[in-house]
Amino acid sequence: MAAFLPSNPSTSCCSFKFSNLPSKSHVFTLPALPLLCRRSNYHRHHLSLNRVTAALSAVDSPLKSSSDGQDEKSQPLLQVTGLTAVIAESKQEILKGVNLLVNEGEVHAIMGKNGSGKSTLSKVLVGHPDYEVTEGSVVFKGENLLEMEPEERSLAGLFMSFQSPVEIPGVNNIDFLHMAYNARRRKLGQPEIGPIEFYAYLYPKLERLSMKTDFLNRNVNEGFSGGERKRNEILQLAVLGADLAILDEIDSGLDVDALRDVAKAVNGLLTPKNSLLMITHYRRLLEFIKPTFIHIMEDGRIIKTGDASIATVLEEGGYKAISGS
Repeated sequence: MAAFLPSNPSTSCCSFKFSNLPSKSHVFTLPALPLLCRRSNYHRHHLSLNRVTAALSAVDSPLKSSSDGQDEKSQPLLQVTGLTAVIAESKQEILKGVNLLVNEGEVHAIMGKNGSGKSTLSKVLVGHPDYEVTEGSVVFKGENLLEMEPEERSLAGLFMSFQSPVEIPGVNNIDFLHMAYNARRRKLGQPEIGPIEFYAYLYPKLERLSMKTDFLNRNVNEGFSGGERKRNEILQLAVLGADLAILDEIDSGLDVDALRDVAKAVNGLLTPKNSLLMITHYRRLLEFIKPTFIHIMEDGRIIKTGDASIATVLEEGGYKAISGS
């Protein structure tokens, strides 16, 4: 899940006040950050906040041909139709009519040159305040996603892993993950669990990602290497069990062994009911996590959709071989 620092503290995006916090446009990388500091005992972590919310992030939607991933036997999980969005401050148009469908149980990859709109699409879907939707619709699990606040999208089952996760000083991983997990359980109408039960739930997930238990006592992403941050994001995803996850360049900065561990953990989370959207530049990731469909994005639109063979075409001929430009 992802949390954002809004320009207006009264908005429903999360608003932290840490001494070394990044600019308002920076996106936190933590999965169901929701109600982390609503309990007074968390103030010992030197947190001063207005509201802590979270946004688990989303994917895309519908084309009307068989090549878009639509399957009559599958249930649509998220549909985006004619999505147009601008940068809120400058009104520069970035997304120019995105159409995409993600059904239950599918793995989708979005590829494209820098500046094509891939990461902007993911941020718009999760509700980042730096972007404004001007046209189109987004439906998640049958509900209008655009009418949901970021924390509502998160608790509804959306997760986003960001390319450059930031630090949250003063909050250790075990506390953060425990609060996030219980927030999700409350949303599902399930009882909260205590620290011992949660550790028993969490430990096998650490093993799957080859993470040591002392990692849990470290502050969220503080002093982490690039690989540790990426593993931490996937651990968050494993804990929350999102219906739909977006991984924004999860392969960047990972060596082959780390990528294999991360991919193994992601593959272990896939079920016939949940789905995955990966944003990547490289075919390497697609060799570890097999996509159902690959979408090529250019100038704010998806210009081509196909199976994994598209990655081979890109490897041999570049994006010119796809777009002809």
